[in-house]
Parts: sequence; C-alpha cells; structure tokens
Amino acid sequence: MMRTTRLSRRAMLAVPLLLAAGHARAAWSPTQPIRIFNGYPPGGSVDIVFRVVAEGVLRLTGKTIVQEVRSGAYGFIAAQAASRATPDGYTLASAIMGMMCVSPVLPGSIMPIDVDRDLTPVAALAGTPMALIARLDAPFSDLEGLARYARAQNGAGTFASAGNGSTNQLAAAHLLHELGVEMTHVAYRGGAPAVMDVAARRVDIFMANVAEVAQLIRAGEVKALGITSATPVAMLPNLLPFAVQYPALDINNWFGVAGPANLPDDIRAGLAELFALALADAQTARTLRERGLEPMIESGPAFVARIRRDRERWRAVAIAGNIRSDG
Repeated sequence: MMRTTRLSRRAMLAVPLLLAAGHARAAWSPTQPIRIFNGYPPGGSVDIVFRVVAEGVLRLTGKTIVQEVRSGAYGFIAAQAASRATPDGYTLASAIMGMMCVSPVLPGSIMPIDVDRDLTPVAALAGTPMALIARLDAPFSDLEGLARYARAQNGAGTFASAGNGSTNQLAAAHLLHELGVEMTHVAYRGGAPAVMDVAARRVDIFMANVAEVAQLIRAGEVKALGITSATPVAMLPNLLPFAVQYPALDINNWFGVAGPANLPDDIRAGLAELFALALADAQTARTLRERGLEPMIESGPAFVARIRRDRERWRAVAIAGNIRSDG
C-alpha cells in the first residue's frame, strides 16, 4: 500500500540536522542556475511543483532553478534531453510516477531511453492523490453507487483516460478491480479533453490529479466521489478518502527529478539537500497543499526503493487488466 509522505512537525524540525550531517559528507552546492526540463504542459501539477519549489529555493538560499518546458512523449522528450547532458548537477528532468514506474512495465511502450540506465533518480518533491469525478447527472454519488451502476450497465458504463497506458487508466482499472466491476475504457489524447467530456456528460467517470479538477468540482460542473488517499487534502477537505474503506486505493501520484546517468553521489546529495530545505519551509509546504499537493522529502535509496515498489504495483495492475500502451 502506498502512502503520501507527510511532513510532521518532528520531521520538519529534524531537517536542519539532516542537512548539517549531509554537508559534512557532501560539500557540493550549485554556483550557477540549475535547469529542469519539464516534460509536461504548463499549468499542470508538475509545473506547479517545480515553480513552487524553485521559489522556495530562491527565497531561502538565493540559488536559481529555471524550468524549461519540453513536453511530449509521456515526459520522455525532457528526460532524453537531460540524459544527454553533462552529469554536473546543472541539468535535470521531470521524473514522475508515470514515466518512471508505469511506462517501463507496459507492453507496447516505446521509450527513447532506458530510465534505469540513462537517468539518476535525485528526489521526489511532492505527490497528490487522484480525484474520481463523474458526470453531474450520474445516478451515483459514491463508490457503492458506482458499483451498482456498473453492474446494471453490464460493462457499458464508461471511464475516460488521458490515453492507453496512462496513469489515470491504470488507477481507474485498479479502482474498478477493487469494486469487482467492469466498465468500458474511452481513451483520449490527454487529460484535458477527457475532463471536458465528463463535464459535458458524454462519459461517466475520470480519475485525475486533484489540482487539475478542483476548479470544476468547486464550480459544481462535475461530481466528486472521493480521492485516492487515507486522509483528506487541504485543497478539497470535504472529499472522501477512499483508502479508509479500501486500503488498496491509497495512490500517491508523485513528481520528482532525475539527472543524467553517472551523476556523482555528492552532487546528487547536494541537490537533494537543496530541495529538502525548500520543502521543509512552512511557506513552501502551505503553497503546495493549497494546490492539492503534499510535500515529500525523499531521495537516495528511499526514492529508488519507491520507484521499484511502485513499478511492481503497476505491473500487476497492467497484467490483471491486460493494459497496453499506445507507444
């Protein structure tokens, strides 16, 4: 079961000690701007995380992080660009759960790089549960109602995704498996048209990052059945956490960064410490939470272990649902 890494008061107080210990063994600190290639569209969750963290780093340390959007190919355009850079700590790329854990295990995935061979995981920065939204006129308002509807429709009910093999397809398939029901998958080219069709009442349900559908939920344009976590989120505190009743539905869609292969350990540690300092800051954490994101301080072996663990989880979901990627 996956759980969002929450920053308790005790953990936040411990960060300065961790940083001090880290500097004793890793003296690397950037002397020029750090560039992060973002493989996803402006305004999305990845963009929000990088902007908020960069603002925190600048405010606390005076160090500059510049985000450069190179979206496309499920994040691999940005990752490939970073993989070709000199491993000096000044060029990183977005490394999110979908690219690092879902694409590598899906039949049909076409990946221009091998994420294990060509990248060095640096840190997970933030995560978000996913919200399950439904068309406003849907005859259900909770998971039990959804299950009854799906059975009555005998598989003809519909769930949208951002494309074959997308994270939200696997998350929805995982949820339906837990409910013991089937629905018809409708693949779109991206999350935005999928959300639009739920709002237009053309498709029954869709699972999306909380921040990306919060405005529609607040405006009453779609129903929100709940979120894939064990606890509420600050952005939409009234949404039901599914994992209270269904522990397997504790899904943390995380966003991190990676550098080129052969990134020296001292540079990786220095980068992780820089991010940890920003994420432990109350203002940075509050800003992320207001946007439906939970700060994470995870790097080194813990981050690598998360990647491996999540990869096996989604491999099992893909096999159970016979899910393939379009490329």
